[in-house]
Amino acid sequence: MIHLDTSFLIRALVPGSREDAQLRDWLSAETPLAISTVAWAEFLCGPLAAPDLSLAAAVVGEAVPLTADHAARAAELFNTAGRRRGTLVDCLIASVAIEEDAHLATTNPKDFNGMAGLRLVDDL
Repeated sequence: MIHLDTSFLIRALVPGSREDAQLRDWLSAETPLAISTVAWAEFLCGPLAAPDLSLAAAVVGEAVPLTADHAARAAELFNTAGRRRGTLVDCLIASVAIEEDAHLATTNPKDFNGMAGLRLVDDL
């Protein structure tokens, strides 16, 4: 299972991008893909064209809802990763991937430094 971070999904919608190619490979291999409601909300903030929204929704399906367990894990990640300003959303995204036993595809791996238990997709 691979969860998509907002940054990855945005770039995957750019035809010819490395992320576009990677996403196509995963889709061809029928790799299970998902996104958290937190990353989905970030994505929806746009700017966003209607065709991109339809395509993204078809790729990721129903977003994985944030639960109390995810929130608790996010707080733990936030506190152990240095309580860096502006990282709570990343901690929430990471917590869902961890709790769902998924790797996270992101184009901003530095945003997730110090988040114990998070597995990033290596080839990005």
